[in-house]
Amino acid sequence: MVKQAKVSQNQATKIYATGRRKEASARVWITPGSGKITVNGRPLEQYFARPVLRMMINQPFAATDSLNKYDVICTVSGGGLSGQAGAVRFGISRTLDEMLPEMHQILRKGKFLTRDSREVERKKYGHKKARRSFQFSKR
Repeated sequence: MVKQAKVSQNQATKIYATGRRKEASARVWITPGSGKITVNGRPLEQYFARPVLRMMINQPFAATDSLNKYDVICTVSGGGLSGQAGAVRFGISRTLDEMLPEMHQILRKGKFLTRDSREVERKKYGHKKARRSFQFSKR
């Protein structure tokens, strides 16, 4: 879901998109700016402490040569940090696709516009985990 809304005449256009990954869901707003990314009211470096997650979030910007050109505000809920980072990346990719239609092929080739549909398999009764059984004892 991608929405475009004019904020006011003196401000630039704000683009909104939703990103999902595993159990995480991210609402992402993007505006032209200096490259500041805010997640749940905290700076990116504070919310995602691991460099791998921060790199993952910046991949769509790097692919489209638009690093430090857009400000991102997002709210994330559900899942763990890895799933949340994936959800934010997907949301950013969708907003960039709306903002820069000429970059659609680059985002599509980098697989940033494809929803990763893998979910956790449920635990079954009589098993320790989804597939792992309890240890068998003959005696």
